[in-house]
Amino acid sequence: MKVIHFITAIDRSLGGVSMYMQLLTKDLGQLVDLLVVTRPTNNPLPLENCKLEYLPLPISKLWKFRDQWIDILKRERPDVVHINGIWMIQTWIIQREALQMGIKTYITTHGMLEPWIINRHPLKKKIALFFFQRKALRQAVALVATADTEKRNIDNLGYNKNVVVIPNGIDISAIKMKHDWTLKKRILYLSRIHVKKGIELLLDALILMEDKLEGYEVIIAGEGEDSYVEMLKERAKKFNCVKITFMGGVYGEQKWNLYRNSDFFVLPSYTENFGYVIAESLSCGTPVITTKDTPWEDLEKYNCGCWIERNVLAFVTAISNFVSLDAVGLKILGCNGRKLVEEKYSSVSVARALQILYLNNKM
Repeated sequence: MKVIHFITAIDRSLGGVSMYMQLLTKDLGQLVDLLVVTRPTNNPLPLENCKLEYLPLPISKLWKFRDQWIDILKRERPDVVHINGIWMIQTWIIQREALQMGIKTYITTHGMLEPWIINRHPLKKKIALFFFQRKALRQAVALVATADTEKRNIDNLGYNKNVVVIPNGIDISAIKMKHDWTLKKRILYLSRIHVKKGIELLLDALILMEDKLEGYEVIIAGEGEDSYVEMLKERAKKFNCVKITFMGGVYGEQKWNLYRNSDFFVLPSYTENFGYVIAESLSCGTPVITTKDTPWEDLEKYNCGCWIERNVLAFVTAISNFVSLDAVGLKILGCNGRKLVEEKYSSVSVARALQILYLNNKM
């Protein structure tokens, strides 16, 4: 079976969806003949077990984009075209030209139909739905959601009756777990620096409980727009007892060492369709605090973190509980978190689930 995955970019600065594709190709590429089509970026993530082709993404080069895509389809003659992401005219062109050649199409929405996303720049979303996006969603063989909560939100919109849940995966075999839970007095945020991540909420909670956090360091690691990062840094200057460190983007072993050398990890997002950084932290044995706007109810079920309402009081309570734990308490949570990822989020199982999805709908 020949499969083409389209994704707008695979760059280390873009977080979850790029990481998803990096992990997916490693395993799916061993099951199908896989080609990934994307645009060139400055810091692309390396992909394994697939071919790679680049298309120009700017609107000014839309006709070139279309013509090159048609050439790829004619040359490759894939059985499946799988589109990652929505809301861009380019994704509709990818799907439309494939459909005109009788090729089945699938769409993974990657959280882009979540209420918070739809309500952000709503006029643009309404225009896109009117001109192409509603039709695109309806004409896909299936929409892929990464969690039951995302599936429910997509079902409620009624664009496509075939919504399947295939959780994102992680290659846990390559991640070393920490062996020492001695208190470091270090709290970690590691993800994109973006308004949807709720970093301001975290800072609001920390300032209210600063007297309980004397001697603590809060690391905020990730890349984002300079103006937004500078605004956060200005807010961080209000702290006296807590050291707020902005580290920028971290990668490779530096990233894994940050997870392992932090007491716990916090992701205060307004929305996540998965949250790779949560899975990464748990894989390292570091417990997590995140919001109920992420699909991580398992944090409570497996006793490896806190899944809380997205408000300041909830974060104050959760952080207070975590800083009161000793090394033994953190180790129990950390070991439970590793077990959760091992049992539910293997990247191999994700690739197999996609292969089965394609085969079950084969002409």
